[in-house]
Amino acid sequence: MPFRSIMPSDLFKCKQCGECCRGYGGAYVLSEDITAISEYLKVDENTFVERYCRMSGNRPLLAQVENGFCVFFKEDLCTIHPVKPKMCKAWPFIEAVLKDAANWHIMAGFCSGMRSNVPDNIIQKVVSKVISDRG
Repeated sequence: MPFRSIMPSDLFKCKQCGECCRGYGGAYVLSEDITAISEYLKVDENTFVERYCRMSGNRPLLAQVENGFCVFFKEDLCTIHPVKPKMCKAWPFIEAVLKDAANWHIMAGFCSGMRSNVPDNIIQKVVSKVISDRG
């Protein structure tokens, strides 16, 4: 396949393995994420943050359980999938890849749905297009 015609679906096909729901850092939740998830769970926003988040500085992150998975990843399923945070929806087409293509390769090391045998400039071009299309 010529690299100039590569599409986002050529770089990433979700295998629903849940590996993106585990690991270092966690997922930041924006105020709109907090509102949507709280409504979905039928709890007020403060309760949601207290119960399901941890703070990183003054920014809430979804909490992780002992095995390193997101608190909402249960029985190999995201239990808030219809309202998952913006950061989760963006995976793996994220800003960090534009800053350094090595981030794509690091993520691909644990995500079997990500293709990494593509030149970095092509990966960054596709990621940039996806991000700009999201607006």
